[in-house]
Amino acid sequence: LQVHFENQKLVPGLKAIGFGCGEEPLPSVFASYGISVLATDAPSHDDNSWRETGQYMMPIDKILEYKLCDEEILRKNLKLQYIDMNDLSQVHEKDYDFCWSACALEHLGSIQKGLDFIKKSVNVLKVGGISVHTTELNLSSNEKTLDNNSTVLFRKKDLEKIAEQLTDAGHKVYPFNFDTGSGWIDQYIDLPTHPKIQDHLHLKLLVNGYQSTSFGIIIEKTNDENR
Repeated sequence: LQVHFENQKLVPGLKAIGFGCGEEPLPSVFASYGISVLATDAPSHDDNSWRETGQYMMPIDKILEYKLCDEEILRKNLKLQYIDMNDLSQVHEKDYDFCWSACALEHLGSIQKGLDFIKKSVNVLKVGGISVHTTELNLSSNEKTLDNNSTVLFRKKDLEKIAEQLTDAGHKVYPFNFDTGSGWIDQYIDLPTHPKIQDHLHLKLLVNGYQSTSFGIIIEKTNDENR
């Protein structure tokens, strides 16, 4: 939200698309600015554990409970669609002013599929559009990691690889920040718990023996050629 604010994207009349939105409040926040928003999530025949844990995209009537957007404005500006993030053929290319995903691309089946999605997400943007994604960063190793799984952990070298490819394609990738912090909360590594009973916050999480944290990726589309 802050990235799109700083890039003057919270403007009435713009178009945005979110991927793997689940129950997040971002679609209703963007809609409240008068932005035409397409919120997407995986097709319902995919992994039903997301529905069982209350993380699957809810209908608009449920989204209204956030009370972040007037009902008339929300129904006017927000549309929902189920889209496989590994296949964006349903999404019009060069049609959106910005896009986002929040901790979704690590669930696409492999590191390579996640990297491929990042590149495809840039293709849906107009020139000058901003693509913002968060995902899981492996803090334990730049070699060994979790891959080819329902959750994968990206390494520093994976992110540097996609940044180089996007830069070579003529796009702007904002500088990465790999600083892990030195405060007391930065030293705390939480254990995974059920999403519905986790009642405390953390910056780092132990996933299959690997320390991980959320990592942000920001890309500005500056080239009209899709590669």
